[in-house]
Amino acid sequence: MTASVNGIAVAPDEGEPLELAAVRELLRQRAVVDGLLDPDEADAALVAEAVEELLSREVSTPEPIEDEMRRYYDSHAAEFRSGDLVNVRHILFQVTAAVNVPQIRARAEETLNILLKQPEQFGDLARELSNCPSGENGGILGQLGRGDTVPEFEKVLFRPGRTGVSRDLVPTRFGFHIIAVDQRIPGKVLPFELVRDQIATRLKAVVEARALRQYVNVLAGGAVLEGVDLGATATPLVQ
Repeated sequence: MTASVNGIAVAPDEGEPLELAAVRELLRQRAVVDGLLDPDEADAALVAEAVEELLSREVSTPEPIEDEMRRYYDSHAAEFRSGDLVNVRHILFQVTAAVNVPQIRARAEETLNILLKQPEQFGDLARELSNCPSGENGGILGQLGRGDTVPEFEKVLFRPGRTGVSRDLVPTRFGFHIIAVDQRIPGKVLPFELVRDQIATRLKAVVEARALRQYVNVLAGGAVLEGVDLGATATPLVQ
């Protein structure tokens, strides 16, 4: 699929969405108009530097106010706990370059469906199927805290709610996991003062993303776009 921005062809990097490449070209052209970049400049690092300067000038991202941060803290207290622990088991269906990924996923989903109906089989199936050394011990990983696992895994472990077998497969860079949380041991909510900077960073990122989307939409409204629609672009951040 081909696309262009104001008659300039868009060339995505390998694995890059066409929309993101179009946003980058749109911002590059604006940087040229504003005198921040030579029209013939092809060095990617210099283009990125010029775009960063453009955004710093034209996109306002105000700091969150104290009341706003307090409200966020009050409504997301569960996210600011220290010492949360969970007792966990898992079954890993490992993905490597040599395996058929759809086939591995299908096998994992079949196993998950069995365990949702017959959770007492977890240990036996872990010993039979898991590609993790923990499989020899029925999939037991023991007691885990925040930061002990990869983010995708941790998100499921510390999701508020029920214990037992998670109803969804959890994909990570290691493969597909079936997770069972056997026990949750809650920690304590950290004081606002200790997490204030963290909250400020989160809220500023949200405001920045919204402002960038609006800025790109304005630029796109005045551009001639072919083969690409930037109205639904998830984020205009240039990588």
